[in-house]
Amino acid sequence: MSIVQDIRTAFSRRDNALMQLIFINVLVYAALVVINAVLGLSGANTARTLIARQLELPSDLWVLLRHPWTVLTYAFVHRDFFHILWNMLNLYWFGKLIREYLGDRRLVSLYILGGIAGAALFLLSYNLIPKLADGPGALVVGASGAVTAIIVAAATLLPDYTFSLILIGPVKIKWIAAVVVILSLAGVNGGNAGGEIAHLGGALLGFVFIKQLQAGRDLGRPVQAVGNFFANLFNRPPAMRVSSTRRPEPVTATSVSGSKKATVANQPLQDEIDTILDKISRSGYESLSKEEKQKLFRASQQ
Repeated sequence: MSIVQDIRTAFSRRDNALMQLIFINVLVYAALVVINAVLGLSGANTARTLIARQLELPSDLWVLLRHPWTVLTYAFVHRDFFHILWNMLNLYWFGKLIREYLGDRRLVSLYILGGIAGAALFLLSYNLIPKLADGPGALVVGASGAVTAIIVAAATLLPDYTFSLILIGPVKIKWIAAVVVILSLAGVNGGNAGGEIAHLGGALLGFVFIKQLQAGRDLGRPVQAVGNFFANLFNRPPAMRVSSTRRPEPVTATSVSGSKKATVANQPLQDEIDTILDKISRSGYESLSKEEKQKLFRASQQ
């Protein structure tokens, strides 16, 4: 099977958000590598700069007004191989947890909102904090803010879930998230202050997202609504003509009410899901009963 076919297969599935996010990042990185190589060899450095400006998030608000889409595009752009490698590994490891327990839509919502939150804190910091505002300005790229949102969200949802790290052994993900946040705080005074600030914005969003979800409020609904709009826009079913003369069978009130009850019985209530999520936060996923795990799985498929 060719690479193109693999990509088509990944994007043709509706329940494959994690791999789709990874593919988008990798494809953008590969495309920019090729474009920069061609333009660099041809000496078209001005063109390279113009392309970068269309994707990188600037701290200058006047520049941002001319390129507002960079609030989101920066979260899919990486400058070097190890930058994207580390981000995609973390996205895969922690994204699998979010996808398993909360579903594909909330994983995408966390990524998008994490990237926007990172951009917002970056812009506020570089325009309100005197030390940063008086400097030469900055540009930020990378999925780190969005990925940090997913890391912290996973640690908030499943604090005692354990990863086995090479040379270290089993470590609870709450400690991994704590180290990520502390390292970002320590790097604020370094050479990549803008990137570290974006990490902190994503971390804050990941924590708030899960806490609000446990309280019954899904912050990702606007993102999901936008996604549904474009999905319906590009995937409208063709109009169907019905030429059959067969009369439809009457539907009794008993059959309708019976089907409604069956549907409702198979779908866990939001209160039940919130209770299960609270139990996971307190005691970990392993403390759930088989019935609770099944309810959580059914809820993630809705």
